[in-house]
Amino acid sequence: MKYQQVWACVSIILVSLLLSINVHARGGLPEFTDLVAENGPAVVNISTTINRKNKRTMPRLPPNMPNPEGTPFEDLFKHFFDQPGQQRPQPRRANSLGSGFVLSSDGYILTNHHVIADADEIIVRFSDRNELVAKVLGSDERSDVALLKVDASGLKAVKLGDSKASKVGEWVLAIGSPFGFDHSATAGIISALGRSLPSDSYVPFIQTDVAINPGNSGGPLFNLKGEVIGINSQIYSRTGGFMGVSFAIPMDVVMNVVAQIKSQGYVSRGWLGVVIQDVTRELAESFGLKKPHGALISRVLPNSPAAKAGFEPGDVILKFNGKKVASSSALPPIVGRTSIGKSVPVEIMRYNERQTIFVEVEQLPEDEDIVKANNDTGRLIDERLAIEVSSLDDEQREQYAVEGGVVVVSVEQGAASEAGIRRGDVILSINNQKIEGAKQFLDIAKDLPTNKAIPVLVQRGGSASFLALRLQADDDKS
Repeated sequence: MKYQQVWACVSIILVSLLLSINVHARGGLPEFTDLVAENGPAVVNISTTINRKNKRTMPRLPPNMPNPEGTPFEDLFKHFFDQPGQQRPQPRRANSLGSGFVLSSDGYILTNHHVIADADEIIVRFSDRNELVAKVLGSDERSDVALLKVDASGLKAVKLGDSKASKVGEWVLAIGSPFGFDHSATAGIISALGRSLPSDSYVPFIQTDVAINPGNSGGPLFNLKGEVIGINSQIYSRTGGFMGVSFAIPMDVVMNVVAQIKSQGYVSRGWLGVVIQDVTRELAESFGLKKPHGALISRVLPNSPAAKAGFEPGDVILKFNGKKVASSSALPPIVGRTSIGKSVPVEIMRYNERQTIFVEVEQLPEDEDIVKANNDTGRLIDERLAIEVSSLDDEQREQYAVEGGVVVVSVEQGAASEAGIRRGDVILSINNQKIEGAKQFLDIAKDLPTNKAIPVLVQRGGSASFLALRLQADDDKS
């Protein structure tokens, strides 16, 4: 009897505990209704029109086909075919759809650059169905931010948040017009911060799992305080539809662009003038780093700020203007937001020693030219590396756009092939020594240490990158 009473008490406690946990779980989920009601009127639908001329020649009737005039097929043939020599330029209206939001009550509106690019007309539609024509005050392709202006006052505007205070796992909400469905709300969490995409190296994106689809571009990303922390910009997809990975431009990046557009009408960015890559575990060892971090310079562009300051291929940038550089993707946004003309300290690792170089940041140019130079000739084989190389002639230097180096003629099974060196590669440096020609390459190669990762700078397909080469001692080889 006592056992049954004890078990009954335990059961009641367990049920109460489970109910308490369940209630707590339900109570812990975010509530978005007030957020949507408060901020929905500040979100707008943006439609654009691009007028184009259809300049193609209408298809002609095949030469042996009878003229269909006077037959029931006359109108059909007139629609698809034209008389020989005639052209009918047809104006076409290409329409696109996106989202945006009101930045201030006096008519400033934010959206994506790609939403309004090349538009002849931009229509902003508000939640009350009112429509206004907008003009572009400025648009920046690199950050994908556009600032619009409509002739209005007293508009409902969003509250801006601090995107730098955002945390992974935080709940966020997007409002936009996916597929033209106005003011659709979707929610999720922040999946990652500071994401770099191949085509957008100057934006440290906020990655979320919020459902973003065509038409959401340019819309706001809210935190639970109802503050905008980003502009929804793009998705990662193998199907063209949402697959759980979306990206937003942080508001600190956006407002920097807005400030420049308002003050000078365009956006300028800092420029260092280097080609960089990530530091792998083996490369970290070869450069004297305890762990892989920093941005490894694989090329210094001629006449660039980096060249003037004395940067070299093989330098690993650890800090730029006091900010840590965790990976290569972290460097471009830091440099881009550095004031033009400002001299800043850069901490690097060179030849296994930490150094500080001061560089004066210049404005990012439209084109980053690669200089061409000359070298000696010759063709030699290195048996330790199992590789045949040749010096570059003037025509090859121009073709590869390099100052020095040797071209790989052939590679056999051995240390070079295991490092990833291929036929046709141009080796620019080995073990942090710049290559001038084939003979010098062999002189350096014969003295390379064994059982140690050695950095080799290789240019392939117009881009340069470091590979880690490891030579085995004779008694270690299988």
